[in-house]
Amino acid sequence: MKLIVTKNYEEMSQQAAEIIIKTFQSQPNGLYCFAGGDTPVKTLQLLCKAHEEKLIDLTQAYYIELDEWVGLDQTNSGSCLAYLKKNLFEPAHIPLDHIHAFNSLSKNLVEECQRANQYISAHNGLTLTLLGVGVNGHLGFNEPGVNPNYCAHIINLDEITQSVGKKYFDTNEILSQGITLGIKQLMESQIVIVEANGVKKQEPIQRAINGDIDIMCPVTIINNHPQAYLIVDRAAIKGDD
Repeated sequence: MKLIVTKNYEEMSQQAAEIIIKTFQSQPNGLYCFAGGDTPVKTLQLLCKAHEEKLIDLTQAYYIELDEWVGLDQTNSGSCLAYLKKNLFEPAHIPLDHIHAFNSLSKNLVEECQRANQYISAHNGLTLTLLGVGVNGHLGFNEPGVNPNYCAHIINLDEITQSVGKKYFDTNEILSQGITLGIKQLMESQIVIVEANGVKKQEPIQRAINGDIDIMCPVTIINNHPQAYLIVDRAAIKGDD
């Protein structure tokens, strides 16, 4: 795992975008997975800018959704898919048949997990995965204590995740479960980038930097990955002035 400490959120986003742009240039038809949440927004905007400037062609690649709130309509503005549409898929005009998303309203969520697993296998695995990290250390909806050998699965969400997730919604949504790609799939991605900014992320980031693998803080598992980048701003580092 390579640690990159940046001055601020903008520089963090730029550093991540540069790695991703180089990957798109070398593997334009790969399978890419980008997290939702606030952290990656600027990075995705920079990718769209590179696409507009014809440095890369985002329409040739394929994409799979990292996670989704169970029971939430995909058209809900707080859904993970709506976020990706707003910040990447629509600005870059990604073809719909190049996007695999979870149907979190499905009556057979196990089948939804199997569909995601099959999609990844059909593309010979993930090329690059961009992740944020929760204040409890989660990756996607892989919560503390998750089995690291899981592929896509349904999971009961940690109380912290439920509480933090409310900020994405104007209405009072039930956020008790999530559907997510598993740690096993994320760690089999050729390249993994984890972004974190702000003092609220200090505890999980410090644990990741310490290097001890502890599934109660899932982000620490990136230390097992041969080509993982942990890109953070100074505020996310304990004791940094």
